[in-house]
Amino acid sequence: MNKILNHIKINELISTSGQLKIEEFELIANEGFEVVINLAVPTTSNSLENEDKIVASLNMSYIHIPVNFENPKISDLKLFLNILQSLGANKVWIHCAKNYRVSAFMYVYHKYILNTPFEEIDLTIFDIWKPSLIWQELMKVSIEDLSKA
Repeated sequence: MNKILNHIKINELISTSGQLKIEEFELIANEGFEVVINLAVPTTSNSLENEDKIVASLNMSYIHIPVNFENPKISDLKLFLNILQSLGANKVWIHCAKNYRVSAFMYVYHKYILNTPFEEIDLTIFDIWKPSLIWQELMKVSIEDLSKA
């Protein structure tokens, strides 16, 4: 797992990363992951063609929420949060191109769903990626804003 691009283990049920290679999908399937959520758009430079079929061939479910990196929307975040909550005890791998979109969304998930104290959130990805203003604003979203989206 250590060689997977920008991998972060959130807990026993959730891990995140940048784009996986075909053999890495096999690795996570062998580790018991049941669902893959992809937040990258299909035109991302390192995306895999037919990723949905690759994931399905490994007996995992595939969910694609294409989030425009230049213009993420609160509605994208709300959909992500609702889907992730609905998966309950399923083991989930969430990725995008470099784990930037995912990390921003997971920050909000930590804040409002897991109620993780700030000092316990793994923020190492932000040593690599400095979120633009639009991403910073999205990460500051309130529960009220999410409910209106």
